[in-house]
Amino acid sequence: MSAKADLFQSPDYFELDALFTDEHRLIRDAVRTYVKKEITPVIEKYAQDAAFPEHIVKQLGALGCFGPTIPAEYGGGGLDYISYGLMMQELERGDSGVRSTASVQGSLVMFPIFAYGSEDQKSKYLPLLASGEWLGCFGLTEPDHGSDPSSMVTHFKEEADHIVLNGAKMWISNAPFAQVAVVWAKDPSGIVRGVIVERGMEGFSTPATHNKWSLRASATGELVFDNVRIPKTNILPGVSGMKGPLSCLNKARFGIAWGVMGAAMDCYDTALRYAKERTQFGKPIAAFQLQQKKLAEMITEITKAQLLNWRLAVLMNEEKASAQQVSMAKRNACSVATQICRDARQILGGMGITGEYPVMRHMMNLESVITYEGTHDIHLLITGMDITGINAFK
Repeated sequence: MSAKADLFQSPDYFELDALFTDEHRLIRDAVRTYVKKEITPVIEKYAQDAAFPEHIVKQLGALGCFGPTIPAEYGGGGLDYISYGLMMQELERGDSGVRSTASVQGSLVMFPIFAYGSEDQKSKYLPLLASGEWLGCFGLTEPDHGSDPSSMVTHFKEEADHIVLNGAKMWISNAPFAQVAVVWAKDPSGIVRGVIVERGMEGFSTPATHNKWSLRASATGELVFDNVRIPKTNILPGVSGMKGPLSCLNKARFGIAWGVMGAAMDCYDTALRYAKERTQFGKPIAAFQLQQKKLAEMITEITKAQLLNWRLAVLMNEEKASAQQVSMAKRNACSVATQICRDARQILGGMGITGEYPVMRHMMNLESVITYEGTHDIHLLITGMDITGINAFK
């Protein structure tokens, strides 16, 4: 299949560009240019083949998309959260799997090592991850424990200067290609701890997950631990309990909120262009009221989500954002983006299901994104608990 020209033009109905600094715009435009040059021309084939474009890992590292908010002394970009959000938006405009690769690396692997790791751990792992020389993954979800991760059964016992890890994690992005995993497991007293597991440790395997209809260009797998002996120095010393993994999810959810709007913007832009060009009954279908209604609602919801995400990024920069605010932004953006993709698919008619256009690929990808890092319903209950003070989870 020959690659179509990437004609994407970013919708900005309320002139949000005026809220960004010159640096923000330069960062966004650099990632947008990268996506147009390196991702768009090849991503449909990778998705059709259900293959992971492994070569992008070092490209994303060189572009600064891994751990952009991590200080430069550890290989990160030392950037703010608006910059991070814009990067994720542009990557997901290319494909949700590409953004997932960057989100996992930065928010779920590098962040906990930076926030809770020892100095030795930070100096060893962060530069390798920031450059893309190493790929990382994050092990929290288990076969029987998804929305309730505190019930995990993965555990370790202590033996002299080592621990012995047993259990399994699933639905793990990057797992089949990762050199290192940040794994959450219960210690002998039942307290959740973070452990750094390296590929090559005996008893550690990462079988790939096959037959996915979603995130087909993203590598997904399991993490299996069969009496894996790990030095105690690989335990993250700075955190214990569920605060550790939940704080990581907070960072990842922020990136998702921005990211999925990239997919939504791509679908809107595609649908708008198609509606102006596609003629039926003697005129462009953009001239029909029902098509205008869809397009008008798309740009309205994109604009509202853009403003919500921008305000959240400002609060993140000021260290004022709550986990509940991040939760709302993730749920809102995923819900909006999913509906926009579906409406765009209808505007494109039968062409919407083909790889000639990105809409169906985005649609399928977002069915995963609306689920991971907290489902739509779980995030509703997080907001519900925040505003009522009543916990509906128990």
